[in-house]
Amino acid sequence: MKSKLLTAMAIAAITSLPVLSAQAQELKIGYINSERITRESAPAKAAGARLEAEFSKRQTELRGLETRLRQAEEKLDKEAPSLPETERVRRQRELSEQGLQLQRKVRELQEDLQRRQNEEMGALLERANRVIKQIFDSEKYDLIVQDAIHASPRVDITKKVIDAINAQK
Repeated sequence: MKSKLLTAMAIAAITSLPVLSAQAQELKIGYINSERITRESAPAKAAGARLEAEFSKRQTELRGLETRLRQAEEKLDKEAPSLPETERVRRQRELSEQGLQLQRKVRELQEDLQRRQNEEMGALLERANRVIKQIFDSEKYDLIVQDAIHASPRVDITKKVIDAINAQK
């Protein structure tokens, strides 16, 4: 009795393999390279331009401060042997404080830039996810994978997503 049951189960499994194989061939899979989307899409390029415009003035000011600080340090190095000890110490202290202020301003700029980049990237990825969902629904995908280790160009739909994002206003 037990062997008849096992035989029947084996026959059922073997006969269902062609059905499972046919279903697997109908599976529609897409692949998305999100790094390409964040690099090549028009909204990503526009966000980069906005950030550049927003932060270029501060970056220029900080480079100017850094240059002036370096020049003041060089001047102090040249004049140090002829300066009275108290004057030399005072100027060194001032330069040290200015260096710390410059470091603080650079850190603040980096933090502000990172925050704004995250905001822009979040908006872009939200937009991309909506487009991916639309493509998923309209083209009847079973699975869309993002950032796979290996993917065939046959299933890469990144260009389609970029084009759809660029077409939106």
